[in-house]
Formats: sequence, structure tokens, C-alpha cells
Amino acid sequence: MQVFAILPAAGLGTRMAGPQPKQFLSLGGIPILIHSLRAFAAVPRITQIVVAVRKTEMDRVQAQIADHGFAQRVQVVEGGDNRQESVAHALAVIQAAPDDIVLVHDAVRPLIDAATIDRTIDAVGEHGAAIVGVPAVDTIKQVERTAHGAIVTATLPRESIVYAQTPQGFRFSLLKSAFAEATADGFIGTDEASVVERAGHRVAVVPGSQLNLKITQPGDLELAEFYLQHQRAR
Repeated sequence: MQVFAILPAAGLGTRMAGPQPKQFLSLGGIPILIHSLRAFAAVPRITQIVVAVRKTEMDRVQAQIADHGFAQRVQVVEGGDNRQESVAHALAVIQAAPDDIVLVHDAVRPLIDAATIDRTIDAVGEHGAAIVGVPAVDTIKQVERTAHGAIVTATLPRESIVYAQTPQGFRFSLLKSAFAEATADGFIGTDEASVVERAGHRVAVVPGSQLNLKITQPGDLELAEFYLQHQRAR
């Protein structure tokens, strides 16, 4: 069995409001994207990594990957207009058997650890589909949007809620068929699991960590810097 990893990294990162897309910002002196790629390159069970970036960034990313010494394990492809298209482009170049495993990871979750990646691979092997998630700690309110703001319609039980993270993993044939159905129906999911769930498949949850944060706003980068410094000091 082979394991492939896909990192969609074609987003513009408008919420960060920085001079360049957030995946290329520096974290501890290294681009965020390189941190994420290096984490997966360090897992022996992963056969190949495919990163999808905008066409104008392909040369830069290939040069960065070569500089950090894992170019042989990473293939760079052109991304799409949204996450789902980028993942589809990456799936198209993977030479996988139906039961092989594909992991999809947010390029801007640079502090993912090898143990979580391995747990996800094991869970996909058992269940066919699995995501990383952390339990909700805040009270969750369901609301109705109105012209004058939001109105609470229900309080959801925290014990039945998890915050989805990545990686999200699936058997290759399952993810391909779910994506094909979504494309045929014009459906765009918020993550890969939503596409697979829509196709009628159950998805297991692997325990995640608050350290596996997604960098979307300036404060997230500051927090990631703090966590990284703490890890290096250990």
C-alpha cells in the first residue's frame, strides 16, 4: 500500500492582508509551506507529496523545495481557482491503486506532527476515510442570519461537535469517485470530508491538537511563532 499527500497551496490568503500569499510568509525563517512539506517528507510511509500552487508560483516553489533537500519526493502541479480544483489537479497526477491512501493537508498548518500523520494513515486503513479533529470547548450556537444581524435558533451540544483540522485521509478510489460525483453535480465542499460525506461515506475522527493551527490571520502567525520557539526549546 502506498500513501500520497496533497497540499493545496494556490490560495491568495486575502484575510492575512500581507504582501504575498500566507503560505509563503516566513515562520522561524522558513516559508510556511516548506514547514508543512517537510513534516510530510519526514514520514517514511509517505511515498509522494504533491503540492498545488498558482502557475506564477511554480518556479519559486520548485526552487524552495530543491533548496531544502526533498525535491525528489515532491511534485509541483498547477492549482485551480478553489481548493477542490487544486486537489483534483493533484489527484489527476497520482499513480495510485484503488486501496492506496491519499492525505490532504492545509498548506498553512505548518506545525503538524508525524504522530498525527501516522494516526491518520492508520485510521484510513481501518475506516476508509478519516480526518483530524479537536473537541469543541466553546458553547456552539446555531443562528439565523437576518438583515439586522444573527439570531440564535439553537444551542448545539459540545460533545457532538469537533473542529475539523487536516490532514484528511481517504482511500484513493473513494476520494476520486466522490470528487467525480461532486464535479458532475456542481457541488463545492468546504473540505474533502464534506465531499466524501455527501457521497454517503462515513468519516472517522482522529484526535488532533491546538498546535496544529491554521494560519489565516496575522495573530495566527504570532501564535505559530510562539509554538515553534517552544518546540525548539524542548
